[in-house]
Amino acid sequence: MRVIGGTMFDDQADGIRKSKFGKTIYSDPNMSMTSPVSEDDLCLRHSSASANGPLEPNRSSGEGSPLTMSPWNQTTHFNKSLSTPFDNDNVPANSLIMSLTREEGHIYSLAASDDLLYTGSDSKNIRVWKNLKEFTGFKSNSGLVKTIVIAGAKIFTGHQDGKIRVWKVSVKNPGVHKRAGTLPSLKEILKSSIKPSNYIEVKRKRSLWIKHSDAVSCLSLNEEHGLLYSASWDRTFKVWRIADYKCLESVNAHDDAVNSVVSRSGGEMVFTGSADGTVKVWKREQQRKGTKHSLNQTLLQQECAVTALAIDAPGSVLYCGSSDGLVNFWELEKGLAHGGVLKGHKLAVLCLEAAGNLVFSGSADKTICVWRRDGNIHTCLSVLTGHTGPVKCLASEKDPNSTNEQRWILYSGSLDKSVKVWSVSEYAQIGSTMQPNTTSYEESPVSDGSYSSASNNGRY
Repeated sequence: MRVIGGTMFDDQADGIRKSKFGKTIYSDPNMSMTSPVSEDDLCLRHSSASANGPLEPNRSSGEGSPLTMSPWNQTTHFNKSLSTPFDNDNVPANSLIMSLTREEGHIYSLAASDDLLYTGSDSKNIRVWKNLKEFTGFKSNSGLVKTIVIAGAKIFTGHQDGKIRVWKVSVKNPGVHKRAGTLPSLKEILKSSIKPSNYIEVKRKRSLWIKHSDAVSCLSLNEEHGLLYSASWDRTFKVWRIADYKCLESVNAHDDAVNSVVSRSGGEMVFTGSADGTVKVWKREQQRKGTKHSLNQTLLQQECAVTALAIDAPGSVLYCGSSDGLVNFWELEKGLAHGGVLKGHKLAVLCLEAAGNLVFSGSADKTICVWRRDGNIHTCLSVLTGHTGPVKCLASEKDPNSTNEQRWILYSGSLDKSVKVWSVSEYAQIGSTMQPNTTSYEESPVSDGSYSSASNNGRY
């Protein structure tokens, strides 16, 4: 058992399970995906139908690279301006815009909305950045901030101690965030504690079923139905009604920690991924007093842990990251048919983000792969390097200043205590990189294991 960045996964006795990488990445499961080559060939990754052919640009060590020496790699601290004017249309495709650094802890969670960026760390602080300048912040006494989601004027944060906090922005002073409640609420706890049937046994202790008994690993919104889903290391996911913070249901979902949960917009399906190596599909039914989720099918069953899930905006493709460095995907419009496997990382995939036709995968190997989807074919456009620790979380939003193409702003949070801001284009030329004035990939050094030496039974 190992832990990277506070995420649980199982591994082999001799370390994290590593896959064999080939020069070509196939998203067709009928094609070969295991032709062994050297790790230097990891720079370009195509799906089976790529018409560009394999490119093999020379890659060099990250030490002394154009990235680390580039003026675009700005590390700016709290008391300095973090905003640098630039012409968006002239920004190189898949480029590092700047770094945001606040020396107070590893970054575990991100959430972006319009011109605001929320960052959570193991310092218990939630920082708010506006237009890439530190705007304000607020502190929770509820432990490490593992996940953040935004629902209109409400901000929900999930914590290591199993609590979910609700925050609201002050109408009079937008720089002030006030705690609006805790899930479950004190009223619900008192009401439930009266009935003995509301107690369950967790780790040989009696606990109310409406409370998580271990870390909250993930939060997912279904705004269409006014629901919030929370996944936990206690092997359950819970369903909350946003309007009154009431816990509607608790589902005993897996045999090990639940590392991720995603709810499909416009549908009745919910997906969970666990340290037990499975991805499960749940069907939601609306009932008079709440919801009922029943197991529909198990999409994946493997030895290595499922670490992250993501679904694209149309709700047509589900992505699953694992501790072996692979990303599986399924096509929902084809009856959840398995679409293939993306091979892009040397170590565990820790986070996933989908935006437009792009998919981003962040890893313990300190890199971010940028994949472009065309049907069921995925091509790796770039490998973003620059972080010096595992990439733990990702968030994205449409670039409001881009006028001539599909360009996105990508935020990446790392255990190196920094957040990096990238400009990424859907139409970037294959082989383009994140640093200006260079056409070669920069290979990030392999993780030295300093973030994965602790054992926590495969939790993420």
